[in-house]
Amino acid sequence: MARLIGAHTIDNGGIDKAALRAHRGGMTALQIFTTIPKFYGDKASIRPERVERFRRALEQTKIKPANVVAHAAYVLNVATSDEERWGRASAGLTKELERSTALGIGAVCFHPGAAPAAERKTALKRVAMAITQAIKAVKGRTRLLIENTAGAGQTIGRSAEEVGEILKSVPVALRERTGYGLDTCHLFASGYDLRESREALAAILDEFEESAKEKPSFFHLNDSAGLLGSNLDRHVLIGSGHIGSEPFRWLMKDKRSKDVPLILETPQKLYDVADDDTTPDPYDLEMVRLLKSFARTK
Repeated sequence: MARLIGAHTIDNGGIDKAALRAHRGGMTALQIFTTIPKFYGDKASIRPERVERFRRALEQTKIKPANVVAHAAYVLNVATSDEERWGRASAGLTKELERSTALGIGAVCFHPGAAPAAERKTALKRVAMAITQAIKAVKGRTRLLIENTAGAGQTIGRSAEEVGEILKSVPVALRERTGYGLDTCHLFASGYDLRESREALAAILDEFEESAKEKPSFFHLNDSAGLLGSNLDRHVLIGSGHIGSEPFRWLMKDKRSKDVPLILETPQKLYDVADDDTTPDPYDLEMVRLLKSFARTK
């Protein structure tokens, strides 16, 4: 069965070059940053010429805009009760949706943030409020998707229940433009044992689907450097971590991996590629071949 396999490729030279590297690596999906992910980006717009270069590059590939995901900045804590920080994080999320909509891509994914245990319920509603404000402010078709977390510290969104509770608080009229995706490393690190059996993996996906009332809209395919339940968010190449290869074979056979972007966020071998070099990364090539073989085998 064909699958939409992609990666968060190196964007040296621009996101247009990231698209070309993905294409040359045989990918049909892609993940990008629209701005520097270590900053809020709440005042950062995207230049028209950058949009045009990216759109032209996509036209040269087999990657449809709908299968491109932008990863929002890591610092956007829209779960916090600090009003000033929440306001800036919420503005950053809205601006991310604005930039991604200008690019014409399918979705933005983001980490919900963190809050003390005593504030858990209200924190989930604050995340939903940020989603709601962003979607109301930015018209278009680009979706805003929650990514499950590894559960370190006070981060929220580690469980099916929490992801479902966030989405439940988004107005029904806006639900078609939101949803969620699952990161395999985060699942494993937060205590979901993907290794037990194919049936157990399917049951985990069932749990999220039942809680969220919909299937995942993307997957991040990463092995885990940390042990089961370690809460360690450290990605490694598939087959070289504690998840191992077999669960990814099962996932590639699950119906929920069909027709959604399957994005590798695994390490690159060559980070310092020249701006005009669109050669795909060797590790990406290795991982794409592996995933395609999993999709073909019984």
